[in-house]
Amino acid sequence: MDLQRVKEYFSWLYYQYQIISCCAVLEPWERSMFNTILLTIFAMVVYTAYVFIPIHIRLAWEFFSKICGYHSTISN
Repeated sequence: MDLQRVKEYFSWLYYQYQIISCCAVLEPWERSMFNTILLTIFAMVVYTAYVFIPIHIRLAWEFFSKICGYHSTISN
């Protein structure tokens, strides 16, 4: 892929985002507020997943390993 096609593809994706989220009909300051709020929510979801999902996976692994009788040789 050449650079021009990649640029056109990202431009098309951004246009689709604007159409789907109705950002195309907003004024510039409203669009920036909407994008800022959306980006903030997305960042909080990613951070929360990064922090809490590994903890829940470890706890689930410990729970099911005790039920199934598997004992790890790694000491805590």
